[in-house]
Amino acid sequence: MDTLELTDQDPLEMLYESVRAQRRLLSGFKGNDKVPIEKWQDAQNPKHVAISLNGEPTLYTRLSEYMELCHEHGMTTMLVTNGTLPKVIEKLDVLPTQLYVSVDAPNKEIFDAVCKPKWNTNAWDKFEETIDLLPSLDTRIVCRHTLMKGINMSDKNIEEFAKLDLRADPDFIENKGYVYVGHSRENLSAENMPSHEDIMDFSNKIAPLTARKVLSDSRPSRVALVGREISAMPIPVATKFFPEDLGIAPSVKHLTMAN
Repeated sequence: MDTLELTDQDPLEMLYESVRAQRRLLSGFKGNDKVPIEKWQDAQNPKHVAISLNGEPTLYTRLSEYMELCHEHGMTTMLVTNGTLPKVIEKLDVLPTQLYVSVDAPNKEIFDAVCKPKWNTNAWDKFEETIDLLPSLDTRIVCRHTLMKGINMSDKNIEEFAKLDLRADPDFIENKGYVYVGHSRENLSAENMPSHEDIMDFSNKIAPLTARKVLSDSRPSRVALVGREISAMPIPVATKFFPEDLGIAPSVKHLTMAN
């Protein structure tokens, strides 16, 4: 992102557009013999919304309205944030079903080197404000550590991460291995990708430091979940429903590849 611009797109239209796009993505599966038609029909109205991936979502000025609409339509919301706008999180009228905070650096030095904040010279200080705000929020909290081999996985780093986790007191700590994709390739290399054994070693060390235990892990995803116990995600009860004529997003024409 090369500019810092707040956006106020209509939240209902954005929700409708998201569902239409989901239906477009699923359209090709209807004729697949391996896909039960009941599953395909059920998937036309998604039950979960991940608010992430396209920039920092707390920059969206109508975030509370959007999450409230999702909840009213019986959908859970997972809000993913880098934690550099604590006042926005503090002032949310509606909290997400799950707040997922990226805790990718154990200290300011690594934070500045890896996260490279563009617009906020005191981004680490703001991030720490978010960490200290989390225990007061009445919602499910996850601290996600993106683990980069040779950068933030030393025993000293584990102790520093544990101190942040104790301050945040999340329901879960997710330890996920870095993947060499996207813009991160400008700063990191494939050698920074840890193995699943590295992830488990980190998790087994940080769990007792945070009075938690390793609850689950996935080798293909190189991820481990640390917490006190597995708990079910609360599903909002729908009070509103999508229009019957909501439709589907138009198909996107792909450019012809040159020979």
